[in-house]
Amino acid sequence: MKQATRNAAVLLLSASACFSLPAKADEPESYGQTFGRKLSTGLANIATSSLEIPKNIIIINNQSNVIYGFIGGTLKGLLNMGGRIGVGVVDLVSAPIPTQPIVYPLYVWENFDAETTYGKAFRPNR
Repeated sequence: MKQATRNAAVLLLSASACFSLPAKADEPESYGQTFGRKLSTGLANIATSSLEIPKNIIIINNQSNVIYGFIGGTLKGLLNMGGRIGVGVVDLVSAPIPTQPIVYPLYVWENFDAETTYGKAFRPNR
């Protein structure tokens, strides 16, 4: 159990180090930045994918009523959770290939009111 806790702590510390790197919006990403982004988003999307369930419950509840929000939000959250896990695995495996992000918002906690959408996979990084 101690080994798993230590591994999780190391994973979170390395992911937070990647997140704290500043990036300018007007400059294209270098190969190293793209590689780091894909590694960090892959790990973050796998680790935090379960947050899609409460996120979707809140979104659907705000659009309709409590009962539909809970049932529909849970189902949609489970689907998006699977999608985030899949995108995370794809990002980890394809980290050496410089591509644009597949999922928007990039992290589940970014713009918590926005619905999760998926774009074209393996768009070249320009």
